[in-house]
Amino acid sequence: MLRRQRLYSGAMRRVMFALLLGLFAVAPAAAFADSAATAPGAKVHTRLVAESGEVAPGGSVTIAFEQVIDPTWHTYWSNAGEAGYPTTLEWTLPPGWKAGPIQWPYPKQLSVPPLMDYGYEGTVWLLVKLTAPADAKPGTIATLKTHASWLVCQTLCRPEDAVLSVPISVSADPVAPYATTEAQFASWRTKLPTKSPWAARFEATQDGHVDLLLASAPLGANPPRAMQFFPFAEGEVDNAKPSALGTSQEGPVLRLVAGKKVGSELRGVLVLTSADNSQQALEIDAQKGDVPQTHFTDMPEQSLLLAMLLALAGGLILNLMPCVLPILAMKALAVAQKAHGDKREAATEGFSYGAGAILSFMALGLAVVALRAGGSEVGWGFQLQEPAAVAGFALLVFAVGLNLSGGVTAGDSLTRRSGWLGAFFTGVLAVAVAAPCTAPFMAAALGYALTQGALNALLVFFALGLGFALPFVLIGAMPGLLRVLPKPGAWMLRFKQVLAFPMYGAAVWLVWVLSKESGDIGLIAVLSAMIALAFAAWVWTASREASGKWRIVGTIFAVLGLAAALSALVVIAKASVSPAAAAAHTETAGIPCENYSDAKLAQYRAAKRPVFVDATAAWCITCLVNERVALSGDAVHAAFAKKHIAYLLADWTNRDASITKLLEAHGRSGVPLYLYYAPGASDAVVLPQVLTEAEVLKTVGAP
Repeated sequence: MLRRQRLYSGAMRRVMFALLLGLFAVAPAAAFADSAATAPGAKVHTRLVAESGEVAPGGSVTIAFEQVIDPTWHTYWSNAGEAGYPTTLEWTLPPGWKAGPIQWPYPKQLSVPPLMDYGYEGTVWLLVKLTAPADAKPGTIATLKTHASWLVCQTLCRPEDAVLSVPISVSADPVAPYATTEAQFASWRTKLPTKSPWAARFEATQDGHVDLLLASAPLGANPPRAMQFFPFAEGEVDNAKPSALGTSQEGPVLRLVAGKKVGSELRGVLVLTSADNSQQALEIDAQKGDVPQTHFTDMPEQSLLLAMLLALAGGLILNLMPCVLPILAMKALAVAQKAHGDKREAATEGFSYGAGAILSFMALGLAVVALRAGGSEVGWGFQLQEPAAVAGFALLVFAVGLNLSGGVTAGDSLTRRSGWLGAFFTGVLAVAVAAPCTAPFMAAALGYALTQGALNALLVFFALGLGFALPFVLIGAMPGLLRVLPKPGAWMLRFKQVLAFPMYGAAVWLVWVLSKESGDIGLIAVLSAMIALAFAAWVWTASREASGKWRIVGTIFAVLGLAAALSALVVIAKASVSPAAAAAHTETAGIPCENYSDAKLAQYRAAKRPVFVDATAAWCITCLVNERVALSGDAVHAAFAKKHIAYLLADWTNRDASITKLLEAHGRSGVPLYLYYAPGASDAVVLPQVLTEAEVLKTVGAP
């Protein structure tokens, strides 16, 4: 077994690999089969796939050498990087047949600190073009055989090989490939690098960097989201060190760390990742020359601090969103009552509220990270994509409204005995209600968080919770601020009762969201649960004034009512195992629309038609406000009609992986997201999360 460490460099390391490969020659040979061969215990499963089973005399057929690599293992590209060995194919062919070189799909960077390799994980097809002789006789069958050798690595490496063959018939009139096979080959051909239409050059800087310029003015104006360079020759750049992407007047610039063998040219593959996550691989031959002044983006360690600052600001602004104000008014009332009494108790409640809010945000962040690690396509607000969770929030908000109305006193004793505990759960409730909202700055911060490891993601969610809780934490910690709060009095009771009505409104809204997600069954179940909950609360409150057996009877009926309410959640959960398909939308904000799909967006863009994409959800308050304020006016309707703008609605009310990927491609973890694709534009204009009619008209170019 070979430990993956760099013992030698250059030619000496390659010699060591060759010697080690020889040591494994005594291993059992791979089993032979016409289409596939797998040795016992092999980490790579291989086969040959012919694009067509027939070829004309003098014609060509493409053969794919397929590697299906075990999880956590990888094989290598034509330049393996700092360690490793590329796959080889040695062909044994009938007389007159010729095999071309391997056509290598672009690889990925395989970081094994302190090294950086280039290779493949999962499944890869290496394509080879084989040509029949012109005098091949129709009706004959040619057996094309190859001896494949490769190195497969994890924390250790092992060489493997296989002898594979595939029969090809010679025909004067070859049949067309099967559609599925043809589609597979077409898909893998899109991963082959193409000759760059733009020139490239590079400059070695005095501080040990290499600035690689792709001279493309369009890409300079709309730069790719990411760029990676894979050199054909070893040792020219050190990809194990951090890189940075910058912009210049002539085009995008990739800053790399120079290797020991950088010379007068850099040849290799440049992979560009666009905002929609699509990738393009270009083969470049960069010559040494001057690179214009470039502005480079921040390095990753700086981005974490920036993301936390943005999250802090977003949390502060989130307090002003319409979905949060009723809860904050409740808390303000509680703080005002304490402010002119026990200052210490007011401080305790402020910090308890902050703890509840911060821990709730971190719990949400942990849930998102865990679900995404398990392969789920989720983002901010994911809990409101589950009908049972929506029903639970509706019952909770409805119960708070009953309590504020004053007719039901269940829970008041808890607040009186344990003020800090009541404040803590007020913070939890505020976060629950805030989940459907997205404030400015939050999108960039959460979009960054969900591309990072668990620790960085939780730090961003901590900053978001801190910003959200900061106003009341400061009021509790700084007694001087308490003087601005009104003095307690009888008005507070009336104000408390008034606050019940926004809570009832929030409950109605959540019930409407549930109807969108689970239909009539969910609607009937949650309304029945509300009746049962109201009955339970009333019986409990009324029986507190009774004594003896009637108090016990009241308690029993209250428990039964609560159990009936909770059983409705079980009904909703079972009825929502398979989320309902998205409804066929015909109009949004008075504008004709269609449901979003990747294919429909590509179709309109190919036709050079302007496209407006609205990523929204029924549970997103910010989205609904934007729809009313910015998209429902006559001027916007007239502009969309005049410019023949296609309106695509990406409805994320129920979980949808394609919409999640659309959000992630633009650095977002939740809705709203508004995109405008001008005719022929290489990328979309991303509109602000809080829209105005003027901003929409300006973006679409309306006068």
